[in-house]
Amino acid sequence: MDAWVRFSAQSQARERLCRAAQYACSLLGHALQRHGASPELQKQFRQLEGHLSLGRKLLRLGNSADALESAKRAVHLSDVVLRFCITVSHLNRALYFACDNVLWAGKSGLAPRVDQEKWAQRSFRYYLFSLIMNLSRDAYEIRLLMEQESSACSRRLKGSGGVVPGGIETGGLGGPGTPGGGLPQLALKLRLQVLLLARVLRGHPPLLLDVVRNACDLFIPLDKLGLWRCGPGIVGLCGLVSSILSILTLIYPWLRLKP
Repeated sequence: MDAWVRFSAQSQARERLCRAAQYACSLLGHALQRHGASPELQKQFRQLEGHLSLGRKLLRLGNSADALESAKRAVHLSDVVLRFCITVSHLNRALYFACDNVLWAGKSGLAPRVDQEKWAQRSFRYYLFSLIMNLSRDAYEIRLLMEQESSACSRRLKGSGGVVPGGIETGGLGGPGTPGGGLPQLALKLRLQVLLLARVLRGHPPLLLDVVRNACDLFIPLDKLGLWRCGPGIVGLCGLVSSILSILTLIYPWLRLKP
């Protein structure tokens, strides 16, 4: 209960709840359309989705300043790759939120002459660049953790006779000069890499959640920009899943990827 009280007191949490409700409406609207629901019911869901989207934009006023502050903090990271990925991601988020604020002004009637289509395209482009940087950062952290885990496994295997996870003997495979030895070696290396990746992700839940959330979010700008048409059903499902994962990181801060 205490975690929920802290969660509901955050403006960011209310925005995430609105986001989850918006994409749930999108998913339900698509399902109703496929099952032949009445046009009036479909229209109501589209209107509700639009109201939730406008409400989210209102809650995100001022988020550009927060993103810029996060970028200023990321500049001081010691790791060059993390510094670049996180800083560029936050700068793109700041521009994304700025475009979002312009869209809110246009949709609310404060700036009726705003070209909403043009600003929406700009907004989704910055959103896409931010997600690409986030996924690049995730891939980099996965690679570092896999190298660390591989080194630790190698040290443990020195005294175990070459037995690798799964009961496979490393000494039993033919070398490069052995007939038919190349393909089994390649298959073994691939299997070990998959096992290593699974172990790393299982041992680091914040990284796993961040990868899944960013991967789900990636479908949204790809669809909106016309780079990969997924359809409203996929967009709604991916948006709902990423929203739920974001809510979990707010309720349980230890699930948030740092820095």
